[in-house]
This record gives sequence, C-alpha cells and structure tokens, in this order.
Amino acid sequence: MTDAEIRNEILDILSDIAPDEDLSTLADDKPFREQLELDSMDFLDIVMELRKRHRIQIPEADYKALASMASTVEYLRPTMKDMVKK
Repeated sequence: MTDAEIRNEILDILSDIAPDEDLSTLADDKPFREQLELDSMDFLDIVMELRKRHRIQIPEADYKALASMASTVEYLRPTMKDMVKK
C-alpha cells in the first residue's frame, strides 16, 4: 500500500468509529484527540480494526505512534507496504 492508501484506510476506520465527525478537515500533523472526540475505547477500536482488517499486531507500547495521521502512516508504512489494497 502507498501512504495515500494507508491514509485512506485509516480515514475509513475513523469514519466507522466516529461517523458524526467531519474527517475532511483532519490535519495530518495534529493528534487525533485534539481534532476528534475520541476516547480511549475509540482508540482501541482503531487498533482492533487494523488487527481485524489487516492482521496487524500493534503492541501497547507503540500506541503513542498512532497519535496523528502522519505518525500512524509512518508507523504502518513498513508493515503495510507490501499489502495489496482490497
């Protein structure tokens, strides 16, 4: 997957978790929690969706790497680079 495809996948997951949020104005470099009304359970839902959709295991120690769109794409890039978009 390209960075754009990873970003779109994260946006798709966010739209499922927070359907009332306007994701069109999401800034890549600002933490999700500063821009969206996400609580800790919503954040865990993001991690679980990544596991369910792509079999990606994210250790709890790495959760801080998923704070913003830019850091999430950067974190997932090595894991998802060889995946084919379905």
